[in-house]
Amino acid sequence: MAQKRDYYEVLGVDRKASADEIKAAYRKLALKWHPDRWVNGTDAEKKTAEENFKEAAEAYSILSDADKRAKYDQFGFAAEQMGGGAGGFDFGGMDINDFLRNIFGGGFGFDFGGFGGFGGGGESQPRTLRGRDIRTSVKLTLEEIAKGCDKEVPLERARPCPDCGGKGAKNSSDIKTCPTCGGQGRVRQQTRSLFGMGYTIGTCPQCQGEGKIISNPCRRCNGTGLERRKEMVRVHIPAGVEDGMQLTIRGEGHSAPHGGTNGDLLLVINEIQHPQLQRDGNNLFYTRIISVMDAMLGCEVSVPCLDGSYKVKVEPGTQSGTVVKLRGKGLPSVQGYGRSVGDLYVKFQVWVPHKLSRQEKDTLENMRSSSSFTPDLTREDKNTFDKVKNIF
Repeated sequence: MAQKRDYYEVLGVDRKASADEIKAAYRKLALKWHPDRWVNGTDAEKKTAEENFKEAAEAYSILSDADKRAKYDQFGFAAEQMGGGAGGFDFGGMDINDFLRNIFGGGFGFDFGGFGGFGGGGESQPRTLRGRDIRTSVKLTLEEIAKGCDKEVPLERARPCPDCGGKGAKNSSDIKTCPTCGGQGRVRQQTRSLFGMGYTIGTCPQCQGEGKIISNPCRRCNGTGLERRKEMVRVHIPAGVEDGMQLTIRGEGHSAPHGGTNGDLLLVINEIQHPQLQRDGNNLFYTRIISVMDAMLGCEVSVPCLDGSYKVKVEPGTQSGTVVKLRGKGLPSVQGYGRSVGDLYVKFQVWVPHKLSRQEKDTLENMRSSSSFTPDLTREDKNTFDKVKNIF
């Protein structure tokens, strides 16, 4: 009998190798020496591949377990006689299917004949059906967005059949266990894979994964348990939503067959453009045109807000492009918690007349030479222009 090689040597890793390095090394060897890759080789090659594969699997079963690895590091193969499991082909209570699934992933099993009992995984369960989602949109004004609102949304969706209550059959005795899958909802089929003869688990073709079949279906719904209806659904829209945002209303989508879980309603926000206000996030912007005289002498103007109009004072000497901020007159944040609110920025544009009468021209010519009408940018004026440049 050939002498056993050191497990670290078998996997080609250092004694200080991490768990990930050990796993990667084993994966590489398992792919290289798997017997299925050597089906066309000579008898000697097949035997070598099988022995190397077993050797690598045995090494990994020890080094991947922290306790067994510690005992092996201390006592070597003598740990086997001490109950440490070193030198034994042990997978810590897992069958080898589970062991390889942990390495390679996936829902599959293998069968290598005499190599060692590659039985199936866990027992399948009937799948829980879920209704389809419904995607639609709702139009909102900025006023509705500012406060939040309730909306009636028209839908056409699948709902439980009133005759059978969604079961698909009027009588419970008409619902039988599927004979193909025995009520499991899934069937196992043998396949040939890279690792040899294995199996795949798929949805039962007779019951479509439900585990039950209907022998006498409801006449109204033909056994589906569903019928389509046009309904109005009332939904609450939180304040601060934005155009293109999608809200998920749980359970308001299509009903699932035979008492499954309802789908969701996916509601997309379509924001109606305001005739005067422009939105950028939570902030609003409004441009107000004033005359030259109002800019020079000052006045009071009315500014539209989402909660009504608001009086704003235009200071004497206001420059074109001056911006005034109305704090808290924007939109709330949709996130909630503290509900930060945006601001409303009012930009004043000074309108200059295109045509003047002779008398108006003469009056302005007399004013032209006045020092009050000669540009002389003060620090205050420069700050005003800088604000305009930064905001717009």
